[in-house]
Amino acid sequence: MNGAVQASAGFPPSLRLIAGLTLAFANFMVILDLTIANVSIPSIAGGLGVTLEQGAWVITSYAVAEAICVPLTGWIAGRFGSVRTFLFSMAGFGLFSMLCGLSVSIEMLVICRIGQGIFGAFLMPMSQTLLLRVFPPEQQNIAMGMWAMTLLLGPALGPIIGGWLTDNWSWHWIFLINVPIAVLAAFAGAVLLRRVETDRQVLPIDIIGLVLLVVWVGCLQIILDIGRNHDWFSDPLIVALAITSAIAFLIFVVWELTEDHPVVDLRILRNRGLSVSLVVLSISFGAYFAGFVIIPQWQQAWLGYTATQAGFSSSFTAIGGLLTAPLVVMLMPRYDPRTLVSAGIVWLAMMGLTRTLWTSDSDFWTLSLPQFFLGLGMTFFMLPIINLTLSTVDEEEVASAAGLQSFMRTIATAFATSVSLTYWGDTQRAARSDIVAVLEPGAAGGSISRLGFSPDAVLQMFSNMVEAEATTLSVIHIFWTTSAILFIAAALIWLAPRPKRTGSMSMEH
Repeated sequence: MNGAVQASAGFPPSLRLIAGLTLAFANFMVILDLTIANVSIPSIAGGLGVTLEQGAWVITSYAVAEAICVPLTGWIAGRFGSVRTFLFSMAGFGLFSMLCGLSVSIEMLVICRIGQGIFGAFLMPMSQTLLLRVFPPEQQNIAMGMWAMTLLLGPALGPIIGGWLTDNWSWHWIFLINVPIAVLAAFAGAVLLRRVETDRQVLPIDIIGLVLLVVWVGCLQIILDIGRNHDWFSDPLIVALAITSAIAFLIFVVWELTEDHPVVDLRILRNRGLSVSLVVLSISFGAYFAGFVIIPQWQQAWLGYTATQAGFSSSFTAIGGLLTAPLVVMLMPRYDPRTLVSAGIVWLAMMGLTRTLWTSDSDFWTLSLPQFFLGLGMTFFMLPIINLTLSTVDEEEVASAAGLQSFMRTIATAFATSVSLTYWGDTQRAARSDIVAVLEPGAAGGSISRLGFSPDAVLQMFSNMVEAEATTLSVIHIFWTTSAILFIAAALIWLAPRPKRTGSMSMEH
């Protein structure tokens, strides 16, 4: 911290705000890219001639690449310097954003999204670290508040911006829009941030641990992405990938627990508060994100929404979170964080149950208001559990705990995306079979035929109705399932001991 104080003392006060906005905006751009593609998946899938499940690779590839690379941030910054790492990452993020926008196949797009995820993983913690070096201690709360706001604004604006660009331009622009922003941020960073550069040092890297991490996470994600199309474990390829992932994971755990400089410090999991908090965070965030993935696709594919309309509907969750964030920050020092977390998760579960009342005839506000009320409780869950996770470990372990927290959150996102889409498809087919089994179209079909419709048109009309209702029933089934999972998570948080330190939140990534 002394080095950060000295660095901030040498930084011209007149330039701090500009530097702070540059760093916060860089983080905002990365967070935005986590959600900007969600409402555009149907357009991407249609434009590239692939299924919705294959289009979801655009989301999962970014998230997994980020998850793998976040633990390397400390080593990269120490080896090359924080400012150099930030500038190089910004340039790489801008380059791969341009390549994403120029993609002509799903394979190219997924590869370029992996590149975005790799460089984005370094941008988030580096923007945070450099903010602490730009601002003096008495102003760091303002700086961290500025940085934290990007975590809420990114998900709020991502669907809206993505939807508007997709409707009025094309899906390519959700990536190309990053290019001029990246150029400006890199230029401003090169001019302003050189004076707060950190020392470079040669640090060992856990090569074996990194390889094992890539293998088990990569194999797991491939299973989740292609398993449904390959009939899961009936396909030898899926079996081979599962065995490889399991073996690599077990070796990874053993290796990381015995390595002097592990890429992921698993030894901190001896702390029960951290372990329980990470489990609850992963389960709850995954259950929440499942709805975040499914709803826009359902609205566009079956309810006739444009990408912009679906984006506005999805953004209500983050808008609600922005409204309650100041209240949660005020309550955190006064109450047991487990109480706030448990109450927040129960609220998420209750809002999930309200969404089981949706029908294929529900209007925009019937679909959007529950998402707004969901957002009101989201900060009661997210902010205290981040504080709970970091406040239960020793001071020297906070950085490792924060990195592990980010890793678990992004893996939960990727897992939820793949599993929810598979579950949605399976339950939709089951619901369709149930509807067809009890459907008696004879009388209704005769009435429609007398209106001048051909027999083929009548059959197509019934088929479309059955598909729409079956899809809606499968969406409702997902919310029943995720609500049950959330209720379980709300109880699990009480397995964590009450933290000794409350009311303060480390802002390490």
